[in-house]
Amino acid sequence: MSLALAEARKAYEIGEVPIGAVLVIGDEVVAAAHNRRETWKDATAHAEVIAIQEACRKLGRWRLTGATLYVTIEPCPMCAGALVAGRVDRLVYGSADYKAGAVESIFNIVQHVALNHRMEVLAGVKSEECAALMREFFRERRIRKKSDSGT
Repeated sequence: MSLALAEARKAYEIGEVPIGAVLVIGDEVVAAAHNRRETWKDATAHAEVIAIQEACRKLGRWRLTGATLYVTIEPCPMCAGALVAGRVDRLVYGSADYKAGAVESIFNIVQHVALNHRMEVLAGVKSEECAALMREFFRERRIRKKSDSGT
């Protein structure tokens, strides 16, 4: 999770929502990514999706069996769906997302009985550190917005 947090900090530094993801198979880091939606002008450029794409290219396969994805914030529906589609075996995430979480907070896509793949989930790893990074990012954004509007 420390590597995922380092990726999240990279996103923070470039003005992206600070979410980082790292995909690991065995002891090898196969892919690491952070949010790039603003930078790439791409709604799908979430850290998890980028990490999955990078891992598939690197491994030359779309089935990511044996993989664990570490991500700082609970995945959204799109990212949870990508994890299922990519056959990731295990998801480890930091902080819950009560506005868009699709693993446990609002939905549970990654373990839904109707889907053809389910994965192990471990939540709350370095939760406070992950949540604090998000809180600080949005606090700064609100201050900047208020300052820019002159109020």
